Amino acid sequence: MPEAPSALSDDSSFDENNKKLLQFFENITTNADEVQKKVLNEILSRNAGVEYLQRHGLNGKTDYETFKKIMPLVTYEDLKPDIDRIADGDRSSILCSQPISEFLTSSGTSGGERKLMPTVEEELGRRSLLYSLLMPVMDQFVPDLHKGKGMYFLFIKSEAKTPGGLLARPVLTSYYKSSYFKKRPYDPYTNYTSPNETILCLDSYQSMYSQILCGLCQNTQVLRVGAVFASGFIRAIRFLEKHWPILCNDIKTGSLNPQITDPEVREAVMKILKPNPKLAEFIETECCKESWKGIIPRLWPNTKYVDVIVTGTMSQYIPTLNYYGNDLPLVCTMYASSECYFGINLNPLCKPSEVAYTLIPTMGYFEFLPVAREDEGAEKANTYDKNDLVDLVDVELGHEYELVVTTYAGLYRYRVGDILKVAGFKNKAPQFHFVCRKNVALSIDSDKTDEVELHDAVVKASIHLLPFEASLTEYTSFSDTSAIPGHYVLYWEINKSSETIIPTTVFQDCCLTIEESLNSVYRQCRVSDKSIGPLEIKVVENGTFDKLMDYAISNGASINQYKAPRCVKYAPIIELLNSRVIANYFSPKCPNWVPGHKQWCSS
Repeated sequence: MPEAPSALSDDSSFDENNKKLLQFFENITTNADEVQKKVLNEILSRNAGVEYLQRHGLNGKTDYETFKKIMPLVTYEDLKPDIDRIADGDRSSILCSQPISEFLTSSGTSGGERKLMPTVEEELGRRSLLYSLLMPVMDQFVPDLHKGKGMYFLFIKSEAKTPGGLLARPVLTSYYKSSYFKKRPYDPYTNYTSPNETILCLDSYQSMYSQILCGLCQNTQVLRVGAVFASGFIRAIRFLEKHWPILCNDIKTGSLNPQITDPEVREAVMKILKPNPKLAEFIETECCKESWKGIIPRLWPNTKYVDVIVTGTMSQYIPTLNYYGNDLPLVCTMYASSECYFGINLNPLCKPSEVAYTLIPTMGYFEFLPVAREDEGAEKANTYDKNDLVDLVDVELGHEYELVVTTYAGLYRYRVGDILKVAGFKNKAPQFHFVCRKNVALSIDSDKTDEVELHDAVVKASIHLLPFEASLTEYTSFSDTSAIPGHYVLYWEINKSSETIIPTTVFQDCCLTIEESLNSVYRQCRVSDKSIGPLEIKVVENGTFDKLMDYAISNGASINQYKAPRCVKYAPIIELLNSRVIANYFSPKCPNWVPGHKQWCSS
């Protein structure tokens, strides 16, 4: 298959290297079917002797037809016994012939814990390839980006070791701590205002403070700003809102605040921080103004766009980004997950609602499980199986599919859980809108809470009401991002059979019980990342959910099929619920959380 160009070595070869990378992308999308079959053959050939493939009867065969006929569709729960063996120290070739180098912790959940995705060392090279394609694409729409810097707020997260000694950490933490990032050759796309030391600082306050400070010191060089998720970027702006006076003092005096104690961070920042009273005065003048509308282009006047993920659940942050960015373009550049990196956006200046990702045929072997159309109903959806899987080049325009991936690192026909809609084609490679994450009800940051998990947590919490002769009649939920950090809100309608007053502490215990019952990603966001605020329960008047049903029926819902939604997003419904709130309570403290899985910590 086509070979990707080598890394960019210096500024003089910028245009030439961009052309080579774009031509490489042109070649692999033109020959997408051939490339995909070669990828599958390569994966099966190198892993022909692994236990998993043998167990399913592949018996060393590497052809496309046998794979299609024999290998099952799987979820994480199907693979968990094998993954647990590897995590516990079994080094035999269970899923992959290459040694598993570490586990990437997915934001999806399994039994309240992060999923562990096996990976191999060479996957870092594939991720680097995708990153290398981003700048050539952007350069076609926003030229001369290589003449300035990007102010990106990038962070690492806690990591743990499995009982067998393998690291388990988020995919971006793995990448940022690798030599591919730390010792990267010159590349204008990764020419950041933040020194590596500030990104690799585990203390979230010191990391955020120093990255914002460095961005302010280099404000005229900044041509683009961003973070991974929209929520993370807004959190940085709110941090600036709170801390700009001490940041200005650092810039005015050229001395770094003593709260920044990490010696490597201090050393790296002091190479950038010099006394600049004029810049400090400019920042103070802008930050003192009554409105922070347009604060991004005001403080960083050469900014061309904001680079963040605003698809899926992150779309809830678009109005806030538009406010701070004064309607700067919101750019979504890439689509990736812990399981595999998937594709890039070839039209980055499009509206967020029009974002479509072109899948890169060399990243893994992709198949697509049809999602039932509305006229087919849920019954049809349940009948789709491996025989209905569609190849990358055979998906149909306008149809929705669940993404299924086979990777070099030992996943075979793995259901990723993302629902995609075919938006068009780049040569023979399809382009997809991200529709949603399957079954996700609530999300604020990198957390994903589904209806089943939420329901189990609510049932457990409602037991606190029983001693007061009260019970939970009905509930729904809402991701409230009107403040930063955002938080989960649950609306509870309660039935009481006595006049006994339920103490505030009981509802606080309910809040905390729910938080303790949610997955480890949620709890990490609450405890370590501080990216989610305390969970809130709002008690509503009796009859509120009847009003909710009346509203739904008046808008065309069937009275026979109506059931209370477990999650609401529509503004009029939220307004209706809020108008009937009689009391509200917050979780009194953070839930328990430590890095790693519970069973690792208890052994």
